[in-house]
Amino acid sequence: MSYSCRGAEPVRESRGCGTCSDRDSDSDRDSLGTDAPRRERGAMRVKKGCNSTDAGEWVCTEEELLKKPVISPEDVLGLQKITENYLCGPEENVHSIDFTRFKIRDMETGTVLFEITKPPVTDSGVEKKDLDPNAGRFVRYQFTPAFLRLRQVGATVEFTVGEIPINNFRMIERHYFRGQLLKSFDFEFGFCIPSSKNTCEHIYEFPALSEELMHEMILHPYETQSDSFYFVDNKLVMHNKADYSYSGGP
Repeated sequence: MSYSCRGAEPVRESRGCGTCSDRDSDSDRDSLGTDAPRRERGAMRVKKGCNSTDAGEWVCTEEELLKKPVISPEDVLGLQKITENYLCGPEENVHSIDFTRFKIRDMETGTVLFEITKPPVTDSGVEKKDLDPNAGRFVRYQFTPAFLRLRQVGATVEFTVGEIPINNFRMIERHYFRGQLLKSFDFEFGFCIPSSKNTCEHIYEFPALSEELMHEMILHPYETQSDSFYFVDNKLVMHNKADYSYSGGP
């Protein structure tokens, strides 16, 4: 299942969204009661992530990781290709992290390139046991060829958390084309207070691609894929997937 996708107008520079906050914030420490109402915080946090195509010394397979009771950030950094399965189930999300909106913009012009909004929950009369447990864990992106020439992109993510505070929230995102690792990003979300709504903008700095490689990626839509791994206290709690077309059409 993929989220709904739509274009948008250029974003303004003013920001008034909620954010993950630093652990050292006194206001955060005073707000750890689980009975606190859901709230939004101050200015949106903007963060740059590490960008690497170096797999490092550690190499592992999906099959090896599926046998482990706990999967760490170091484990997924050893993967050499896109996963075929989800490495953890929805039940691992004990912090009730729920991503509700995702927006991509060109940092040079401020133009919003893509926006995904999670459909609202409706009472459709379908029993819980009949629902797909992996619904909402996959997104399909459709870009024009010009996207491949962008050097810096901002990705704004909006999400809510449940009644348990999150002390160490981290995302590792790895992009592949036909089994080749294109780029690997590593972001820290920071501390999130219980029952909060948060917004962070992550800055992606893309490596330069050869003309030949870009041509192949345009000719073969959806063979560019990514794994997004989310960790709390160095334990994998969420795993989402995506694929990409750069041909400008479905």
